[in-house]
Amino acid sequence: MSAISLLNETLQNKWSFETTMKIQEEMIPAMVEGKDIVAESPTGSGKTLAYTLPILNKVDGNKKQTQALIVAPSQELAMQIVEVIRDWTAGTDITVQQLIGGANSARQIEKLKKKPTIVVGTPGRLNELARQGKLKLKEIETIVLDECDQLLSREYRVVVKSFIENAAFGRQVVVVSATITEEIKLVAERLMFEPISIEIKPEDMVKFGKVVHSFVKVEERDKTDMLRRLANIEGLRGLAFVNNIDQVLMKQNKLEYRDAPIVALHSDMKKDERKKALDAFRKGEARILIATDIAARGLDISGLTHVIHVDVPRTIEQYTHRSGRTGRAGADGEVLTLLSYKDEKTFKKWLRDLSLKGVQKVWTQGQLVEGNAKTVNSKAATAANKASEKKPYQPKSNKKGMTFSKKKEK
Repeated sequence: MSAISLLNETLQNKWSFETTMKIQEEMIPAMVEGKDIVAESPTGSGKTLAYTLPILNKVDGNKKQTQALIVAPSQELAMQIVEVIRDWTAGTDITVQQLIGGANSARQIEKLKKKPTIVVGTPGRLNELARQGKLKLKEIETIVLDECDQLLSREYRVVVKSFIENAAFGRQVVVVSATITEEIKLVAERLMFEPISIEIKPEDMVKFGKVVHSFVKVEERDKTDMLRRLANIEGLRGLAFVNNIDQVLMKQNKLEYRDAPIVALHSDMKKDERKKALDAFRKGEARILIATDIAARGLDISGLTHVIHVDVPRTIEQYTHRSGRTGRAGADGEVLTLLSYKDEKTFKKWLRDLSLKGVQKVWTQGQLVEGNAKTVNSKAATAANKASEKKPYQPKSNKKGMTFSKKKEK
């Protein structure tokens, strides 16, 4: 029996997929039972519907009370969750309101006065409105932390903890992410009541493509130019990760100056600027989107051929999380690392710990090919020699087999 059969008739009638994902089969029944949950599942495995459908099944749109809170670390992820909920609640009394930074606070307060059924937001803005008494946490019965490895990190932990502690007595708490460390599990469990643990591995998913983990050795100062070259490869569609916002801004400025088909996403951008960049990437006007991990959290981008680690991730969880963006829905993909000398040791450790084989590549003749500079140059030289050996003799004259000499004047 499918987990969808546990939902109300309205939701069952709206279900249009051929099958459910494994995370949905495990999470939906547990949420319907009211259990607290810690769920780890790969990017693109169907986590959003796994928690939104049970929430929609539980809340009452006729009740003038905010009953569920979904917290996301980025504006983009929050907006995507809101779009999913709006699709599923069309024609019902259930309402949803997004509360994110960068948007008009006064307008959000006015919306809160109407008591939306579900609120989706980022930690900063939610905390601001809760402290002002505009967001009534004590009414909230269900709290979901999407990308909990970010939300329960030291940066947000105190704020997020206050959301849970000030919610209704007996509230249900669900935390989900593609990667959850033991530390995050411990923090989460302290805020929950006898949580159940759900872990979905990539091989448990219905469809997953072959993903090649490759690297190209490049000097730190040459990484921006390598991005420019990659952006000119026909058919490439890549999400490029940089470790800090300063590097995103620097690379964005240099690449825009050279008219490279690249856009950037970072926290200093205004809402309309972020939307413009994402639209350009989704439409194919830009081949590469450069972002930090936080800015790219939860982005729903289909058809990525490449994930590019411009900077080697600081943790193995980061490497896994980034890399999971490609090879989705049965499509093949490539995870390419721009590897400078100082990061070789760390990179090789990540691959070893993940039991992955790294394929070295080198840039030659306008493309990336497997091998290193020595082997590729050797092949090119061999090919050139063979070509010269086979080259037929071509006389200088246009008339084959005839030669001319100038007669000496007497």
